Parts: sequence; structure tokens; C-alpha cells
Amino acid sequence: MKSCTSVQQAEMVAIIKRLAPNEGHTSSLLAGVKLMRSDRPLGRTPVMYEPSIVIVCQGSKRGYLGDKVYFYDAQHYLVLSVPLPFSTETNASQEEPLLAISVSLDMTAIADLILEVDRNVSSPLTEPLGIISTGLDCALSDTALRLLHALTDPLEARVLGPGIVRELCFRVLTGERGGAIRAALASNGSFARISRSLKRIHDNYARSLNVTSLAREAGMGIQTFHSHFKTVTGTSPLQYIKSVRLHQARLLMIRDNLTAAAAATQVGYESSSQFNREFKRTFGRSPGEEAREMKMAFALLPAAQLENIAATH
Repeated sequence: MKSCTSVQQAEMVAIIKRLAPNEGHTSSLLAGVKLMRSDRPLGRTPVMYEPSIVIVCQGSKRGYLGDKVYFYDAQHYLVLSVPLPFSTETNASQEEPLLAISVSLDMTAIADLILEVDRNVSSPLTEPLGIISTGLDCALSDTALRLLHALTDPLEARVLGPGIVRELCFRVLTGERGGAIRAALASNGSFARISRSLKRIHDNYARSLNVTSLAREAGMGIQTFHSHFKTVTGTSPLQYIKSVRLHQARLLMIRDNLTAAAAATQVGYESSSQFNREFKRTFGRSPGEEAREMKMAFALLPAAQLENIAATH
């Protein structure tokens, strides 16, 4: 196994260093594919990840959701089948920065792929999971390396990139934990209904969201909805809604220079004092302190890159 990972890993590290010279998330030549870099260790930090595949080429991260820990490094990748607020810890240094590639999961683009795999792969679907960390095999590592090579050339990115992304998704869906991922992405069952509830929350976080209405739309009783919701996200519906609003408010303050009060109103809070309390409980700093720290830390970055960092760190 060493020969299939060490050489590929070294190549991937070299390409990401070239394509992502600055910290944070750097957009690539292909929509939905971003490069991640951190030149320093980061303590446990609340984050919001969209459905995606994260392949780390150097350094490591730990994700914490409820009482579970998800480790992803050069030998393990992370998959999220639903948008999840959780917390991460980053192991990196100036000499060995964290370097990774993140590929968004576009359900419209891979729905037919999921059906095709289900028809032809003998391994059964298992319990659906919203987040998985699993071993990186040679086939997936090779696909990731070819994707990175394609991203170094505009023509290759445009012509070859989409096909390589599709192959990457195929490798994940047929991998060691592919059954759980396919079950999570399937368009039926309680997991799918919760997934649709999560989309509704993300699309309407600034409006009044009623858990009773969400449960009714999911075709579940309140208790059943709470139980399935916590299984998928690791938290309650109300806590999830609160987390989404707080992350969005944080982004507004950093990216758009909104005051805490203005950001609170824009994401649906009626009480500034409640917003301030809940923000500090989540991020460990007051809204003003967090906005100042983030702006100082990434003062030299362009606005688009600052937005990505604010949304995911």
C-alpha cells in the first residue's frame, strides 16, 4: 500500500501548494471543487459543512459531532451527505500545512449514478449516515490526483474535470462505506425526509421556522421527527436552526461589515441580547470580537476567499 499512497500523496501536496498559496478555501477552475489550506494548528472551532467529499493530502483534522469523533488525514477521507454544523480541530504547521481538496456533492448530477451503483453492486445498503470517515484506497487516491492535475489547466478542467469528479463520486459510492453513503443519499426513507427538512431550514433560516410544521411536512409525529433528526445531525431541530442562523450572521459581519444587531435581525433574531448570548456560547467570543479577530487574521485575503474561510472555519 505504501507505494500507491506515498508517491501520489507527494504529487497532490505539490499541486495544492501551487494552486492554493494562501490559507483558507481557494476556488478552483471547476465549480464545486475547492482547495483547503491551513498553515497553523486550529483549536476546536464550530463549522458548517455542506454535503461534500473532503480528501486530506497533508496534515489532519478531527471532526466532533455529539459524542463521536471523525478523523481525516492522508489515509482517511470525510464524506458529508447532509449539511452539518459540527466542530473541527486542525493539525498543521508552517512547515507542513494542512492541504486538502473538497468536492461538493451535487445530488442532481449524481442521482443516476447512485441508482446505477445500487443496481449493480452486491454490497447491501446499510444504515444511512450524515457523516462518515473512512480509509482512502489507491483507486480513490489516483482519481483525486488526476482531478488535481486537470485543475492545473483551464482546458483540461473544463473538458476532463466533470468526468473525473463523477468518477470520484463513483469511487466513494462503491468504497468500503459506500453502502451507508448511498443509503443516506437515496431519495426515500426517513433519512431522506430529514434531509429535505434540512434543505428547508437552509433555504428559509431567516424566517420563522416551526418544528411542528417541519415534522408535519416530513410526515412524522413530533417525537419521531426529533428522534430521526438527532440521528442524522447529532442535535435537535431547534439547535440546528440556531446554529445555521449563527453561522450565517457570523459570515454577514465578516464579509459585509454588518453590526451584530443588523446581522442578528437579518438571520431572524428578534432579540439582540439573546443573539449575543447564543453567539458567544457557540463561538467562544462576542460577535464584535469574533468579527475583529477574523478580519485581522485574514486581512490580506480577497472578499470571496474571506467568505469561504468565515463559512467553514
